Amino acid sequence: MRIVTGVLSLFWKLYIGIVFTAFAILLYPFFLALLSRPQWKKKSFKLFVFWSWMMRIICFYHVKRIEAHPLPEGPYIIVANHSSYLDIFFMHSTLPGHPFLFLGKAELLKYPIISTYFKGLNIPVYRKDRSKAGRSFVKAREAVAEGWSIVIFPEGGIPDNDNPKMVPFKAGAFKLAKQLGLPIVPLTFTNNYHLFSDPTDLLGPAHPGISRLYIHPFISKETVNEMSDKELSQQCFEVINDPIMKEHPHLSV
Repeated sequence: MRIVTGVLSLFWKLYIGIVFTAFAILLYPFFLALLSRPQWKKKSFKLFVFWSWMMRIICFYHVKRIEAHPLPEGPYIIVANHSSYLDIFFMHSTLPGHPFLFLGKAELLKYPIISTYFKGLNIPVYRKDRSKAGRSFVKAREAVAEGWSIVIFPEGGIPDNDNPKMVPFKAGAFKLAKQLGLPIVPLTFTNNYHLFSDPTDLLGPAHPGISRLYIHPFISKETVNEMSDKELSQQCFEVINDPIMKEHPHLSV
């Protein structure tokens, strides 16, 4: 039975990949035009919102907001757990009200289609090169000055084991929030790992369904300024982790 389920999941992953690639090719000329001029760059965000919605509709994914606390005025830092590539696909259509970009690992640049979109709008982080990592923070500061919010997955990637159990947060998101004096919005996706597991896990779970999302109360910029990096990291970890532990109590062992 596991083999049958695994094979069906593999076919679903292939279907998702085909849909994603088709939209990437179809929308590429429009993104290229919008990114050709700095004053048009924010309009590309609406195109990402459209792409996100189409992925959800065509791939039969519904996002259910279990909690949906109000957001602060932008710009702000969004931090979320990272258990699936769906976390990225769903972000634009679930938070379409204020333009944001991703601060993510530079390893994504090795994938041709993803690289084209990522380096055109988002900010790669070169974790093994301290000078390049510093330039990433400069670019983030410039983006915020232009009115963009920033999305960061503080775990640094999808955990290798016991997904969706989180791994300790890296400090970058919280240092950036303090340096720029921005509020922090914590998010939790509790079951995306089961709707679309890592593609390298060929027979791992993947199927249409309902994604469960928690938009937690934001941490004001005043509170961010009062707390240390470690305190912010710990508080966000506990807030984001709480729904995961409640829905998956076996992970607390």
